[in-house]
Amino acid sequence: MTAWNNGDRGLAARISIDLTMLRIEKLVERETEALRSRVDIDLRESNNGKSQALLELGLVARTLEGIPFDAELIQRLKALHGKLENNRAVLRKHLEAVREIAGVVAGTIQDTEWDGTYSQHGAAAGAYR
Repeated sequence: MTAWNNGDRGLAARISIDLTMLRIEKLVERETEALRSRVDIDLRESNNGKSQALLELGLVARTLEGIPFDAELIQRLKALHGKLENNRAVLRKHLEAVREIAGVVAGTIQDTEWDGTYSQHGAAAGAYR
């Protein structure tokens, strides 16, 4: 087995980080587009995929320790950061909408089940009997 020199290690790490970043970009873009276009998506599965890929990115980034990042890699990392921020904003809007709908549904259920037993609304002119 041949020992790798710093250049070989850097090239292998760079290829690995490029592939991992491409996978993250695809996952994030697919999820963001699905949320924007209101297409059904399994958010748990999507989140698990993103988490796994981001973990891999962190592990691969460690292999680059001591190797300077080139301008192209820095630019790609910035672009990925922007895509992740955009995804976060779209997810936040989606969750706010889900909370609002859940509140409306919960309110409707409460109104439907309410029979006035423990309220002044059931008593004539607000008098208790």
